[in-house]
Amino acid sequence: MTTQTAQVSKATAERVERLGKVAVLLGGRAAEREVSLKSGRAVLDALLRCGVDAHPLDPDERVLEHLRAGGFERAFIILHGRGGEDGQIQGALETIAMPYTGSGVLGSALGMDKYRCKLVWEAVGLPTAESVLLRGASDLPAAAALGFPLMIKPVHEGSSIGMAKVETVAALERAWRVAAQFDASVLAERWIAGDELTCAVLGHETLPIIRLETPNAFYDYAAKYQATTTRYHCPSGLDEATETRLRELALKAFEVAGAVGWGRVDLMLDAAGQPYLLEINTVPGMTDHSLVPIAARAAGVDFDALVLRILETSLDRG
Repeated sequence: MTTQTAQVSKATAERVERLGKVAVLLGGRAAEREVSLKSGRAVLDALLRCGVDAHPLDPDERVLEHLRAGGFERAFIILHGRGGEDGQIQGALETIAMPYTGSGVLGSALGMDKYRCKLVWEAVGLPTAESVLLRGASDLPAAAALGFPLMIKPVHEGSSIGMAKVETVAALERAWRVAAQFDASVLAERWIAGDELTCAVLGHETLPIIRLETPNAFYDYAAKYQATTTRYHCPSGLDEATETRLRELALKAFEVAGAVGWGRVDLMLDAAGQPYLLEINTVPGMTDHSLVPIAARAAGVDFDALVLRILETSLDRG
């Protein structure tokens, strides 16, 4: 071992020692459970490779008891969707003063609520597509008045679950009924044609933008987790000025929503160069198809280093 390698190893060991015993919270009861289990296994393996004393924990109603009994010092939250990404587990951890990764209660709750997050963005003048909240069939005419095509999405789901592109009144009603099976609140959003982009945030910085390309109508569940035809362009192919402008927009959108630590901001860029913010992911996927690891690699940060840096965001708490 060279002197330089020994110094790097010692530095990593000192970082790891500060972290103590870590619970990797994975699985949960949301519709995204299977994705969370896969993300969680990848995170757990990375932490173990780094020498972290990490253990998996699939939370149930006794999760706080398990954390206390297990002598855990902090939690890596990799729970996608409700219960894990909406402020619930964050609030529970706050009650026992346990440090955790990522956004707090407010940022998590607002990031999970696509409708209210858009309201906040609009209030501060950030660009986002026109939309209508659908709470019942009586709201469908107002959605149709936005003009077709439209994107229909459950307000409190992730991984594109329950989402659909619609081009007729009949399709709008069908899509609303499907989405309403996942969430009583459904968003009808004006369709934006153009480049689908995502920008990861790590700490107080953004990572390189990824431009997504799929033969599907949009970057849906199949394109995210199953397809081999999805292409991830990173570098994005945008000119430097545009990339810089969009990364600054993404960071502002993230911070305005109260999100911290790490996450991802999804947006569209139309043919005229106008960006539209779509949503925030405060606990993004960490699977082999996931976007944050792709962006991190483009910035020279490998998966293990990325996971360790995310865990270190918990040091800002407690």
